[in-house]
Amino acid sequence: MLRTLLAAGLPAEAITVLVATGLHRPNEGDELLEVVGDTWVLDTVRVVNHFARRDADHVEVGTTRLGNVIKLDRRFVEADLRLAIGLVEPHFMAGYSGGRKIIAPGIAHADTITTFHSARYMEDPHAANCVLTDNPLHEDQLEVVRMTGGAYAINTVLDDERRMSFVNYGEIVESHLQAVTYTRAYTELPVSERFPTVVTSSAGYPLDKTYYQTVKGMVGPLDILSPNGNLIVVSACSEGMGSPDYVEAQRRLIALGPDQFLDSLLDKRHADVDEWQTEKQLAPMRAGTVSLYTTGLNKEERGLTGVAMIDSVEEAIARSVAAAGDSRVAFVPEGPYVVPQYAP
Repeated sequence: MLRTLLAAGLPAEAITVLVATGLHRPNEGDELLEVVGDTWVLDTVRVVNHFARRDADHVEVGTTRLGNVIKLDRRFVEADLRLAIGLVEPHFMAGYSGGRKIIAPGIAHADTITTFHSARYMEDPHAANCVLTDNPLHEDQLEVVRMTGGAYAINTVLDDERRMSFVNYGEIVESHLQAVTYTRAYTELPVSERFPTVVTSSAGYPLDKTYYQTVKGMVGPLDILSPNGNLIVVSACSEGMGSPDYVEAQRRLIALGPDQFLDSLLDKRHADVDEWQTEKQLAPMRAGTVSLYTTGLNKEERGLTGVAMIDSVEEAIARSVAAAGDSRVAFVPEGPYVVPQYAP
């Protein structure tokens, strides 16, 4: 894309690659090179991270129907040509990632992001994997696109070996929906029965580097878990729990218990940073028993997960099968990338 723009006469100094970090930590140094994938890009154009907490970096563009005041990175808002480039895959809040989501929450101010992630959005049953219709996050994101006067998008879909299997370009909303239509055939899996034992993952590196991201793997297969079934999750968690904000939310979950923790969120207009991931963990905890196999958490961190810890996946499966008196086991090795849906 950059070579095409340069060949068309756009000077390199006029191009900025803005990494849509949302409220996550920035990608810097070797990690930024890994994300970008090519030193030529870093040497040719300006590549910068979005910092959601820097007030001066943002400009207000309007308020959505649901009352979210939208503030976006001014470098995007003031650009003459805006291109959102991203990956389209299931997302356990916004239905599908990519497209409009790269703008909000990707390059939005912290106040906007924490409103998106407040309980009044998160507890809506349509704020779920693979759901766009009546999804309050998706609808707000479409409003944001209209507020900014639109944008273009390059949408990509990767296969199970991280190879590009689809790419398109066009107006951001329509092109994103085309990519969603393509990927639905591979990511939404109708299953005719529910299982007392479900084994899943957080899809391996790099998504399973933290327990924060592991929650996505917990949520994905819930539709095919029998009531009060056993959900066994495998995740490396090589970087530990996640952000200090997330650790604090997990501490509150342990101290209050699931019901009181949720009650503490319902009246908030702005969610505390990263507590939404703890909120999403409540769904698998309500559905059954969650067990985690990991090699990346110390003793204290394991106590903060709020789930049972196991030393052997095989033994956990055997115990679950024996307790249920049912030998049927569902395996979802691709974690949050494959979303099984109960279709009797």
